[in-house]
Amino acid sequence: MDMITFRLARDGGDDLAALVGLYDGAARWMRTCGIDQWRPGEKDVEHFRLRVRDGEVWFAEAAGRTVGGFELWWRDEPAWGPQPPVAGYLHRLMVDRAAAPAGTGRAMLRHAERRIAAAGRELSRLDCRAANPRLHTYYEGAGYTVVGKQPAKEGAGGARYAVTLFEKRLAA
Repeated sequence: MDMITFRLARDGGDDLAALVGLYDGAARWMRTCGIDQWRPGEKDVEHFRLRVRDGEVWFAEAAGRTVGGFELWWRDEPAWGPQPPVAGYLHRLMVDRAAAPAGTGRAMLRHAERRIAAAGRELSRLDCRAANPRLHTYYEGAGYTVVGKQPAKEGAGGARYAVTLFEKRLAA
């Protein structure tokens, strides 16, 4: 397997456009697999600009190419409500299916978990659409446990949808 390295995305240059491309590519792949999670065009440069400014957005790279990316948030009230600062929240785990070596998704999860633990937080949390059993199985296989549901998370444009909440306790 190619060595996967990580770097923070920057607000500028080609990074924001690369994130949009990763998102749209992942969304197209999901649609072809019958996964109702994302839609191409839902996240634009401005979305990723705000995420880069407000938190951490990471690229995964292998063999000189961008092969994935994800967002790491330090709070997530739309899905989890007000919470004490004990967790990091993983969003938009995106893999370039044409370029990524096997295991890229799990490598990104591990990198996020290390960042969360390094920040002194004990839980990694994420959510995905409740009607997405394929992703549920993937996250459970990575050591995440279902801890609840949010029946009416507000998404882009005010749309509401149900999500399943997952968390993983991290080693100190």
